[in-house]
Amino acid sequence: MRTDKQRALLDGALRVFARDGYSRASIDVLAAEAGVSSRTIYNHYGDKAGLFRAVILDSSDRVAERQIGVADKLLGRIADLEADLVEFGLQWAKRDPETEPHWALVRQIQADLDHIDPETVAAWKERGPTRVRRALAGHLRGLAAEGHLELEDPSLAAVHLVQLTAGSAAAAEPGEDWETVIRSGVGVFLRAYAPGGTSRSRPSGRRS
Repeated sequence: MRTDKQRALLDGALRVFARDGYSRASIDVLAAEAGVSSRTIYNHYGDKAGLFRAVILDSSDRVAERQIGVADKLLGRIADLEADLVEFGLQWAKRDPETEPHWALVRQIQADLDHIDPETVAAWKERGPTRVRRALAGHLRGLAAEGHLELEDPSLAAVHLVQLTAGSAAAAEPGEDWETVIRSGVGVFLRAYAPGGTSRSRPSGRRS
């Protein structure tokens, strides 16, 4: 398959899976959205499951690259720790129309988990969330080595940073100022992880 046709197929299938979910998406609709024949899908991906795996891995790779790029830019060299962490949170929380289909697909995965090959789910997590978490943990480990932070578990600290900044912004009330919310989250993070912070206890990281 020519590269441009493959790109059109993956992008079209992403839109369909993001809208309809894995179970409800049909080969005919997937083919029509991409402007290819259903036979093309079978020839190159075997079946719907094969196409879905290709779509989620391709999309995860692209989104992970974007997120890691944000982390590299804002956490790779620190001038003012608090200000840079606030800016990181703002950039991480910013909605990008180009990645919205990916996040819609992720929500569909959660709803359709029983119908998706567990190996595909594991591969998606490794290529997407786990890869990004490792990159963030690496930057936080570097900040700790420079004396900016005190960390026992950089990977868990990476989760806390995202939850307290972008996660707090996502949960904000309509009209609530994101910068204020994120600045507050950074304050909590630094109280836990900055050298000599007022609280040496760590957030539990438990999910409700």
